[in-house]
Amino acid sequence: MIAMPEYQFAGQSRPMTGRTFTRFSAFIRDELGINITDAKRTMLQARLQKRMRLLGLSSFDDYYDFVFSDQGRRSELLHMIDAITTNKTDFFREPKHFDYLTQTLLPELIRTHGTGVRRRAAFWSAGCSTGEEPYTLAMLLSDFAARRPGFDFSILGTDISGEVLKKAVAGIYDHQKISPVPMPMRKKYLLRSKDRTHNVVRVIPEIRSKVTFQRLNLMESDFRLRESFDVIFFRNVIIYFDRPTQERVLHSVCRHLKPEGSLFLGHSETLNGLNVPLESVVSTVYRKVA
Repeated sequence: MIAMPEYQFAGQSRPMTGRTFTRFSAFIRDELGINITDAKRTMLQARLQKRMRLLGLSSFDDYYDFVFSDQGRRSELLHMIDAITTNKTDFFREPKHFDYLTQTLLPELIRTHGTGVRRRAAFWSAGCSTGEEPYTLAMLLSDFAARRPGFDFSILGTDISGEVLKKAVAGIYDHQKISPVPMPMRKKYLLRSKDRTHNVVRVIPEIRSKVTFQRLNLMESDFRLRESFDVIFFRNVIIYFDRPTQERVLHSVCRHLKPEGSLFLGHSETLNGLNVPLESVVSTVYRKVA
């Protein structure tokens, strides 16, 4: 068979070399905790190419050198992090967690500790992406408060991506995104755009006011969080980390979980084999050992 020459479209970037992939993947592992194997090289290339096109660069080597230059660290590094992190979320994702929260956990916390009644209940949605999870919590907790007078709460949503946090703060979503939200909650907590050509909704101000958003890198030793939380939703985050990183990050997270506080993981995540101060309560829900 005669080997045919390879061609690429004008302006298309050249494939990433093994050396450059190693440099990028080492940074991503060390700074973000995400393990990028060689099998994911094509995915990494595709995500970085979007930024390279905006900058007019066709070489991954040139892009790496720019990102880690003094100018690039100021102007491009956060954009690169936004490009390579996965931001998948939905309203009412894994609904059994929310049933357990409102039907079992909250009544228990009120009965045993007066949580939410004698003092404000504190919730943390870590890896919150564009905000669907903390707003789901805010809607559920507002409904719970209507049935339990005197109950009060606050929610913190954090993510490493500044771009997705901007969307979360705005609280504006395509109408198709709200399909999991029960109709009574849509009518109560979501506003349709007056311009019918824009098929979007916005979370009402009363719900947005219950959620604070903050950029946070889970790989940093100091989260700069001033409070401890009664409940932490930490779902579908550690799945991207290797086991030593999972253990280290969970210890950091647990430092901000109140004694006997609850931590929720994603349905595909487990603490088996990890030395962390948590005990299983029900599937993927854990309690901090007092």
